[in-house]
Amino acid sequence: MDKHSKKSAGRTVIHMEKRDSISRSKAWMIRGAAVLLSLLVCAIVIIAITKQNPLEVYAGIVSGAVGTRRRIWVTVRETVVLLIIAVGLVPAFRMKFWNIGAEGQILMGGAASAAVMIYAANKLPLPLAILVILAASCAAGVLWGVIPAFFKAYFNTNETLFTLMMNYVATQIINYLICIWENPKGSNTVGVINSKTRAGWFPKIFGSEYCLSVFIVILVTVLVTIYMNYSKHGYELAVVGESTDTARYAGINVKKVILRTMCLSGAICGLAGALIVAGASHTISTSTAGGRGFTAIIVAWMSKFNPAAMVAVSVFLVFMQQGSIQIATQFGLNENASDIITGILLFFLIGCEFFVNYKLTVYREEA
Repeated sequence: MDKHSKKSAGRTVIHMEKRDSISRSKAWMIRGAAVLLSLLVCAIVIIAITKQNPLEVYAGIVSGAVGTRRRIWVTVRETVVLLIIAVGLVPAFRMKFWNIGAEGQILMGGAASAAVMIYAANKLPLPLAILVILAASCAAGVLWGVIPAFFKAYFNTNETLFTLMMNYVATQIINYLICIWENPKGSNTVGVINSKTRAGWFPKIFGSEYCLSVFIVILVTVLVTIYMNYSKHGYELAVVGESTDTARYAGINVKKVILRTMCLSGAICGLAGALIVAGASHTISTSTAGGRGFTAIIVAWMSKFNPAAMVAVSVFLVFMQQGSIQIATQFGLNENASDIITGILLFFLIGCEFFVNYKLTVYREEA
């Protein structure tokens, strides 16, 4: 056999197959490797853009996220908001109802909170005002979640498109409310609500105005975990997610489960609007949700709906986002630089899930 025949005698084959299972430790090793690779690619991008030592830039990221007491609390605030939205999406996603409308539900919850702050907070004791704000935001989120759920349950509409379109409707409602509430007139903004009286603002606890938000998110996360894993309702929505036919055969009212689950999901996402408006920004605008509703989808999906994992993923994403904003300022970059770095991180984090779910086998195939 000549040299040419020997070379063509076989070929390298890459075979892809879905994993039957993977250990939790191995899955997180893959995700850890993805994080390290993303940081390496970010370092290359940083050198290309800033001509700076990547280690100095990464030090700037750490400083931007936790460099001062205020930065630490901002990172905590952003983390708990992202976490509660992800927690709100879990029941719907576990039921395989693809709720892409968290942005709209957050906006409606924020609008309800702003309305209570503007029209009622000055007339109520602060504890009662806070309770009314939380209840109103949840109710608004329920309304925005139950509408697509109703059409899904009774007319089998596409919930992905329906909930997505509801985001745009919510944005237009906020634009209308801004025209009514603008302060000062002609500014096309609501401004800081109750800036003098602070009526309806979350009070300071242990010296921070964000502590109440942290307590609320911890409580909601624990309750949803119990609800999902140890309650009859949690079992029913899981069965509906696996197969509606099986659920009906088991005597489960599928329509009721869909409506109930989306009420819960919408309420929690609406509550996030209250944490943003009453607990942090004290204003309302079309950017109040700030894309968190979509980022939370990544958090919930990557965490496999595990609350403990969602905490870790939320902390990491917010840490890098806050740090990226800092280096954009520190090194004289425009605001898009932080988005590029965050985008690279998300690309690797999302992409690594392929290797968690599939394995590649390379072997030599003889001719």
